[in-house]
Amino acid sequence: MRIVGGELRGRRLAVPPGDVRPTGDRQREALFNVLTHKPPGGAGDAVTGAIVLDAFAGSGALGLEALSRGAVHATFLEADRRVAQALTATLADLGVADRATVLTGDAGRPPQAAQPCTLAFLDPPYRQGLAAPALAALAAQNWFAPDALIVVEQAADEELAASEGFREVDTRRTGDTLARYLRWGG
Repeated sequence: MRIVGGELRGRRLAVPPGDVRPTGDRQREALFNVLTHKPPGGAGDAVTGAIVLDAFAGSGALGLEALSRGAVHATFLEADRRVAQALTATLADLGVADRATVLTGDAGRPPQAAQPCTLAFLDPPYRQGLAAPALAALAAQNWFAPDALIVVEQAADEELAASEGFREVDTRRTGDTLARYLRWGG
């Protein structure tokens, strides 16, 4: 796995031990093409200057891709302590640790946000029904700035019943994965 665009383009990403399913290179490239050229429900580049949340972070591929493409800060939220430690090491190896925060915790019971994000990625384990409760919990802890763009990756056959305050603005399918683009209206 490699970072596919921006200042870190071509740099390898370590896949940490454990039950991690990183977003593949081609899928990330398609996602970031949308986010940088015509983000759903908005105008202009959604990545440059963004404050990012990468929930269910795993390898951190989505947040790292955002940092590589001009996000000013990324917070990585990962429940598995070993995976979070590996991600911390990756951030240091790539020289972006000063623009990132790694929190060990459950996206379904997150801490209060230090700063609301303008762009969020939720890539929970497939078919476990974790996306909707995580969205509600993150919103309750002020993780989303007004009009924040949230990308939820799920298996193509999964449903998402997002709670009040979220509106779905687009859906894109890549293989067996569905990317749902939501806007937060709080």
